Amino acid sequence: MALASMTGFARAQGVSGAWSWAWELKSVNGKGLDVRLRLPIGWDGLEAGLKQSASRLLARGNVNASLTMTRTDAGVSVRVNEDMLRAIATSLRRVAAELEAPPVRLEGLLNLKGVLEIAEAEETTAERRTAEQAVAAGFEQALAELVTMRASEGAALAGVLGDRLDAIAALTAAAEANPARRPEAIRAKLAEQIRVLTETSTNFDPDRLHQEALMMATKVDVREELDRLVAHVAAARVMLAEGGPVGRRLDFLAQEFNRETNTLCSKANDVSLTAIGLELKGVVEQFREQVQNIE
Repeated sequence: MALASMTGFARAQGVSGAWSWAWELKSVNGKGLDVRLRLPIGWDGLEAGLKQSASRLLARGNVNASLTMTRTDAGVSVRVNEDMLRAIATSLRRVAAELEAPPVRLEGLLNLKGVLEIAEAEETTAERRTAEQAVAAGFEQALAELVTMRASEGAALAGVLGDRLDAIAALTAAAEANPARRPEAIRAKLAEQIRVLTETSTNFDPDRLHQEALMMATKVDVREELDRLVAHVAAARVMLAEGGPVGRRLDFLAQEFNRETNTLCSKANDVSLTAIGLELKGVVEQFREQVQNIE
């Protein structure tokens, strides 16, 4: 399966009988899947089926879907009440003759209440059902377009995340090869610290010093952190290759990357190793930010 982003936009429109419709779908990041529909009055019955369609194709993201419906002129009928018009015209001609007033024009009569009747043609059950099917099919069309766009952005994100994993792997290897973490370097540094301490005071117990030195050597050993970073990189590469809705799992790995990097920095016994740890923290943060967009 392809890796997918949670952001995207899609639009679909069409005509069914007297109705023209338009769908607009927008998707952004979310912890789970939240589909919010804005439907015109009278079309609420479509909501349950549309949400089911979305849940079949999407795993995560906040999706806002808006439907616009417009009734065309084919759904409107116009009728002139001729009996009323004739009666009014006859009365007005008589009054106009008595008052020697100019005759009333036809457009003025048509503005009188009840003369011109405008009404929407009644919609049959079959016509409504056909329109609802067309609207639902339009939603599926827009949804497919949204999925395609999210997949396209997901492919780009996969490349970015791959580059970040390469950087993490390279920095981990640099930390592994750093001379400061070699046993002889650690021993030399500890020996120098002990020498300084013994020169400034004669109250130290040699056996106690030896035990403390062993404990310090253990604390600055970053072997486990480096091994876990290598394992996490391998696991993340597998997830990217598998694709699908792996965003939450990648987010968990990003937290693990951060934890191991923090420990590496705290254990670093040399400026050069600390510099690698700080650079690693920056790359891990970039990885975490991009992961937030993955479905």
